[in-house]
Amino acid sequence: MEHIPTILFLLSTLLFAISVEAPPSPLFPDEALPTKSGYLPVKPAPGSSMFYTFYEAQKPTFPLSDTPLLVWLQGGPGCSSMIGNFYELGPWRVVSHATELERNPGAWNRLFGLIFLDNPIGVGFSIAASKEDIPINQRQVAEHLYAALVVFLEQNSGFEHRPVYFTGESYAGKYVPAIGYYILKEKPNGKVNLKGLAIGNGLTDPVTQVQTHAVNVYYSGLVNAKQRVELEKAQEIALALVKSQKWREAGDARNELLTLLSNMTGLATLYNTARSIPYRSDLVVDLLNQREARRVLGVSETMSFDECTDEVEDALHEDVMKSVKFMVDYAVERTKVLLYQGMLDLRDGVVSTEEWMKTMNWSGLGMFLTAERRVWMDGDGVIAGYVQRWGNLCHVAVSGAGHFVPTDQAVNSRDMIEGWVLGKGLFGVDDVKQPISSKLYHSI
Repeated sequence: MEHIPTILFLLSTLLFAISVEAPPSPLFPDEALPTKSGYLPVKPAPGSSMFYTFYEAQKPTFPLSDTPLLVWLQGGPGCSSMIGNFYELGPWRVVSHATELERNPGAWNRLFGLIFLDNPIGVGFSIAASKEDIPINQRQVAEHLYAALVVFLEQNSGFEHRPVYFTGESYAGKYVPAIGYYILKEKPNGKVNLKGLAIGNGLTDPVTQVQTHAVNVYYSGLVNAKQRVELEKAQEIALALVKSQKWREAGDARNELLTLLSNMTGLATLYNTARSIPYRSDLVVDLLNQREARRVLGVSETMSFDECTDEVEDALHEDVMKSVKFMVDYAVERTKVLLYQGMLDLRDGVVSTEEWMKTMNWSGLGMFLTAERRVWMDGDGVIAGYVQRWGNLCHVAVSGAGHFVPTDQAVNSRDMIEGWVLGKGLFGVDDVKQPISSKLYHSI
């Protein structure tokens, strides 16, 4: 009997210890869950659907019916926009551990709604009913995107008049102009209230851009004169194949050029000259292949997630070296366009974009090329980059960033997109004085 109090004490101590111990944290905290996620049917391809995650604005400054919607498209071709979501600009990201989501201080949905689309169908969690339904050109990409977004707007009451901005990076340097061109040219009075296009580190005019690699790395000190000549020869091979309209072979030649460039420089990644290891987008793959992640996102637990899909890449391979610059030319006469690049990117960086920008067929090009390039300072007085703007075109070179600008410069990238959408500061129409009587002013 004398041992009973001792036993009770020990049991109560054990129970107390169990009761106060914090339960394991869920993979997705409640605040990290998307506002909505799921599938949007793609009418031109029966049985196919596009996966999306949507995050409403955290601190909107307009009524929700007027709050801008940003649509994010990943590149590849064939890579999932969940990389953008969970590694770049979404509200919660994986930074160092696949099972640990961290709040993103530079999330792009602070003031705006943000929707990530796994585009084209067959990418990420999106579903292609058959291999033949996967797009093989930008026209088909645009048709699918438009169909999916219309369904999204129709499913959400009060969304029909929200301003829409298409954004994306890398191979989305084609997707973004394609959907913009499609809406402006064929659906100007349709259900998508298009207000702007933003392209980060985009592949848009490949023939022009592929010719910049040799000179860029040479004057950066990454190769010598002999290597420069070798790179120029590799560039010429790709260009000759384009002239012969051997599109698949031209895409192969570009890949060989980039491999040669990587071997010569010895860099961990051409996407960012300052990194000692490649970007860790593989963390997103590990995250989304966990059962809990698929469950909370509304995806079948039997599905597996790949960062990039070989079938989609192969379907669009003949599209790789084809230009969509004419689509940007058409768009910039009718809506505002933002082109931004991380200054540390050797694949689709500042030099490659500036070269094709100089060849644009746009009434405001002359004024843009002579416009002052302003120094952009962040909130701490540190150089964040450089901004050049005139009329509908804004070009931004982002300091301290590579191919994945929002990953490298989260807060600055958010400030850039907010300034551009809202038309404020260096990114806005009020910063550069334009003569009201000019032909340029009336043309836009």
